[in-house]
Amino acid sequence: MLDAIISFFNTNIAGAENQPADSDHRLRIATAVLLVEVMYMDYVVEEAEMQTVQNIIVEAFSLSESEAGELMDLARREIRESTDYYQFTSLINKSLELSDKVQIIESLWKVAFADNQLDRYEEHMIRKVADLLYVPHREFIAAKHRADTRQTGSNQTS
Repeated sequence: MLDAIISFFNTNIAGAENQPADSDHRLRIATAVLLVEVMYMDYVVEEAEMQTVQNIIVEAFSLSESEAGELMDLARREIRESTDYYQFTSLINKSLELSDKVQIIESLWKVAFADNQLDRYEEHMIRKVADLLYVPHREFIAAKHRADTRQTGSNQTS
């Protein structure tokens, strides 16, 4: 299994930079890295956070649950081997428009709020990523409010 992940990683990250499919794979991994990193930021990984990350990946990239799981595994490996967020945010900056970057920030907030607690380390990380993605402060705050269901969505009963 690990060999398959490493092979997938090498094919999709280290491949030719000019191929659109390759670029899409690298962009997916870069985004997944940021999502997974928020999940680990408070040193306590809740099931709700893992499920939120998986749901975001499935929806954003039209992947199956198993493909999303593989992408999360690749993201975990990348996190262990990386030293900063720049390599991921620079790829996102080159590839996406502001509206897409704001959507990523909103997704990061969703992960941070998934356990109904916002840790200061999660907030700091999201703020840092927003700065690296050149997301204006107004958009950063608006994304935070849209993602925060603690006051609106989670208090409602089904």
